[in-house]
Amino acid sequence: MLGRQRLSRKMKEKKRTLILGASPNPDRYAYKATVSLHQKGHPVFPVGLRQGLIHNIEILTNNPVIEEIDTVTLYVGPKNQPVYYDYIIHQIKPKRIIFNPGTENQELMDLAAANGIENEVACTLVLLSINSY
Repeated sequence: MLGRQRLSRKMKEKKRTLILGASPNPDRYAYKATVSLHQKGHPVFPVGLRQGLIHNIEILTNNPVIEEIDTVTLYVGPKNQPVYYDYIIHQIKPKRIIFNPGTENQELMDLAAANGIENEVACTLVLLSINSY
């Protein structure tokens, strides 16, 4: 029974999420994740290279500092991530980083772990679909 209580609490907990690599293109997984997170009640902060909208949610640019972010979910490939290391680790300071498929990066994982940030190699959309986000 205790396991179910924990799962229920986890499902109900809303996590402030920064989506790094956001795009106004509805075919992109970052777009789909933003919509799904928003529909499940999680406060979302899509951050991308270009301005635009995802279901009336403004895509933020220029590495905005947003307080109290629980999760950064990555949609930026490993070769393009180094410019975001300081932003993620020292400015955003999330509790965890989700490395979606194709974004896995041991260097960033090690940096995050050294700074007390949890790493999770997973798909945000799958986590949401099985109520494990």
